[in-house]
This record gives sequence, C-alpha cells and structure tokens, in this order.
Amino acid sequence: MQGKIVGYVTVGTNDLDRARKYYNELLAELGATEVTLSERFCFWNVAGGQTVFSVFIPYDEAEATPGNGAMVGFPAADEAQVKRLYEKALALGGTDEGAPGNRMDTFYAAYVRDLDGNKLVFYHTNMQI
Repeated sequence: MQGKIVGYVTVGTNDLDRARKYYNELLAELGATEVTLSERFCFWNVAGGQTVFSVFIPYDEAEATPGNGAMVGFPAADEAQVKRLYEKALALGGTDEGAPGNRMDTFYAAYVRDLDGNKLVFYHTNMQI
C-alpha cells in the first residue's frame, strides 16, 4: 500500500439516481467514470487511479446529511493491519462503529469515529475499487 494514504471518500445521499446523474456529469470533467454500482451506492475513479469517490444511502436509513454517510477509508495491507488500526483508534479515544469483519466476500473492514465524531473505515480488499 505504498504511496496511498486514502483509499476512498464517501458522501451520503437521499436520492442515489439524482446523485449518480450529478456526479457522472461533474466528475467526467476529471476523467472519472462509474466503476461500481448497487442499490445503495455508486463508486467513481479515474482509470489507473488509486483513490475512489463514492455516494451512499446511509446504512442507518436516517436522512443523509453532510455528516451522515460521510467517511474516509484508509487501505490496510491485510486483515491483521485492519484489526491493529481499529484497536489503536479505540485506544486513542475513538468509538466503535463496527468491529473488524467481512462486509462482502472481498471486503474486510472495521469502522470507528474519531475524537470529533468523523467516521473512518480501515479496510483490506482484493476487489478493484
């Protein structure tokens, strides 16, 4: 994971179709295209780029706000590093938002809130995001 501190950035939406239209057009200016889509989210990146931008309908089903649905993803070298980052974040005063574990077959992650309540995810994946 050399040279990569942030793997993806997420913002929340209450209308995924509307958000997709907006970001497809806006991010085309940067050469970014949709790379992954589901009922709840959409990812974009630039070909060959390492960072992904995504829009999600919040997991808690509450209204998306500038803070609900937003998080920063930090890539880890392996599952053991995900666990270490999670444990360190808690030891430093962060709060648990989801213990380490598989979220999809190809996505292992742990979620925390920092001291200001910002949501972070530490993840290891073998899928191309």
